[in-house]
Amino acid sequence: MSDTLDITAAGAARLLDQVRGSAARLVAALAPLTDLQAREASALEGWSRGHVITHLARSADVYRWLLALARTGTEPGPRADAATLERALREGAGRGASELVADLGVSLDRLLDEAASLPVERWATLVSALAGWRHPAWFTLHRCLRELETHHVDLSVGYTAANWPVDYVGWELDGAVSALAARRFPLARIHAEDLGRSWVLSANGPTVTGPGHAVLSWLAGRGTDPRLHWDLPLPAPPKWPLPPVPGWN
Repeated sequence: MSDTLDITAAGAARLLDQVRGSAARLVAALAPLTDLQAREASALEGWSRGHVITHLARSADVYRWLLALARTGTEPGPRADAATLERALREGAGRGASELVADLGVSLDRLLDEAASLPVERWATLVSALAGWRHPAWFTLHRCLRELETHHVDLSVGYTAANWPVDYVGWELDGAVSALAARRFPLARIHAEDLGRSWVLSANGPTVTGPGHAVLSWLAGRGTDPRLHWDLPLPAPPKWPLPPVPGWN
């Protein structure tokens, strides 16, 4: 993870392409969904697939709002607060599959269009997450990519952590290690065998070894892959995701 505000035009374009590809994979996977399947449970406790799809659509709206703010310097209408988003989730989750997927597709397309229109000099503009922490506008696309990839797995439609792109896994582990080390999370070392990379977090705690996507899945609270190995009892992963470290306040 970069600790600077700036991003190059080429870097922004690559990041946008990653989000575009992730969005296309997700919408294509959901296209055959039936109304019955939309009402079935997702991998998230208490959430149906309809809940997850609605959450993703409204999150895309939030990210588009942030990018429009970065582009113009003016709030593009009222910002949805936590209560508004919760109500939208509750009221939208029971819709039919075709309406759910169409809504998600439109929201993602609008987000991508807004991102494509952002001048490169505006990518460094600081915006605020609903939780209060600030980040440059380009990090909004990282947040979106994380949501798309993680919740694609949660939807239980055949996409697993093993399908996560290698670049995404490496970037997420870089950010997770920084955030966890800053919070003194009791984990000594991570070794992602397939990536040929290791991260040192602290002098104490277990060493975790396995495929990078399996380590990331565990850190994201999505269970322990049988290919993971550790030499001491594992601590419970923290609430996911953590704000980035260092921050950009």
